[in-house]
This record gives sequence, C-alpha cells and structure tokens, in this order.
Amino acid sequence: MSDAMIFAISLGVTILGLVASWGVYRRRGAATGLRGASLALVPLAAAMTGVTEFLVDLAFSPVKWIGVGVAGLAVVLYLSSGAMLSRRAGAAPAEAPAGKKARPQAGGGRGAVEPPARRGGGDPELAEIEEILRNRGIS
Repeated sequence: MSDAMIFAISLGVTILGLVASWGVYRRRGAATGLRGASLALVPLAAAMTGVTEFLVDLAFSPVKWIGVGVAGLAVVLYLSSGAMLSRRAGAAPAEAPAGKKARPQAGGGRGAVEPPARRGGGDPELAEIEEILRNRGIS
C-alpha cells in the first residue's frame, strides 16, 4: 500500500470517529465524548508516525511473521529456563549460616526453637516470619 492511501484511510477513520464522538458527547457528556475523540485520533497518529505502514507490512510479510514466531520462541525459552532455575534453587537444602544459632523462644519455653529453614521446607524468610508471629502468640 502506498503512503498516500494509508494516510487517506487513516484520515477517513479519524473523521468518522470524531463525528461519532461528537454524538456521544451530546448524549453522554464531555468525559465520554473526549474519550471517544482521543481514540478517534489514534489511526491518524499511527499513520503519521509510520506505525500503520509497519503493521501493514507485518500483516502481509511472511518473513516478519517468522520473526514474530522466533521472538515468541525466545520468550518461551527464557521463561522456561527461569522456571528450571527456580526449581533447582528450591531443591537445594537450605542451611543456616555457621555463626547463627536458634534463639530461645520469648514467653517462657513453649518448646525447642527450630531453625526456620528446616521447618517448612519452603521459603526460609516466610518460615522466619511465621516463627516471629508464633512467638508473639499470633497464629
């Protein structure tokens, strides 16, 4: 498609949208009419910035569709590698640092304090928060 044809179509769609938004303004008020006018200006702005030409080229170019597919594959591979790394990190046994020992419970020895990382088997920070809440009597 030529640039002039893309611009003419975008201008026509914009004018129709502005006329429709004028009708919406009269029936529903200024806020709704302004929202319609803002949406009506998008096709003209897209044509003037070259976005429309890019989209038309994308729609009719098999090479660009293959590029979109390769980009999608890259995203899927990246996300799956992140999931694999997080599983591997979660499988490693969490050990307490050598210098830290479990402190006795405040509130009179209701039982031995276990290091937070061993109890839940999950997130050691969450286990530590649960331990603090338990020490204060909040279940």
